[in-house]
Amino acid sequence: MLARDWYYSQRRRIGLDTAVASIYVQKDDADLRARASLTMLGVKPGWRVADIGCGNGVLATEAALMGAEVDAIDISPAMLALAQIYADDRRARIRTQPAGLLSFAYAPNSYDLIVSEFALHHLPDFWKAVAAARIFTALKPGANFYLRDIVFVSMPDGSERDVGEWADFNIKNHDVERERVITHMRDEYSTFGWVMERMLTDVGFQLISADYHAPLHGTYLLRKPKPGEQG
Repeated sequence: MLARDWYYSQRRRIGLDTAVASIYVQKDDADLRARASLTMLGVKPGWRVADIGCGNGVLATEAALMGAEVDAIDISPAMLALAQIYADDRRARIRTQPAGLLSFAYAPNSYDLIVSEFALHHLPDFWKAVAAARIFTALKPGANFYLRDIVFVSMPDGSERDVGEWADFNIKNHDVERERVITHMRDEYSTFGWVMERMLTDVGFQLISADYHAPLHGTYLLRKPKPGEQG
């Protein structure tokens, strides 16, 4: 049995990718958009919800205000501190956990919903699959995984065009500096949408929907089948 020193460490990448984080800094309507997403996902009082890569805690806080028991999980202590401050200001109760997709603590079949937004691209593809398998195990049968991330929608020969469109979109619409876009493309692990879909379904998820909207953005709604259902 190998020692776990071969296991991928997300902590060494803390602070590297600022391009994505800067896009999702608190906006005036971030709470409304988070609540709309949670309403679409059918969040109910008493649900157990995990937000992995919770960032500044807006979605986690909104889920708590809707009556859910929320684990706000992030590898960055600074982001967890911001999430706790935001939740306290809104008088919402969240549990913070300093961990990532590969290290968050869970009991099997315990969550009614897991959300992860713009965190999975920090992992190489092998470790993306490991993370997806951990999430699958953590969810109750019939529960959903809501995933948003930066993915390449086209085939490899279109990547340069797509990257240019994505860079222009974020520079113009989100005031992202060009250097931050370069850092993401050079040092992060975004992959193709078709790779993501195959990876997630091979883990066992049912793919309910895949939406490729803004340049290089993908949103996936996935479901853990109940026993006896076809995956």
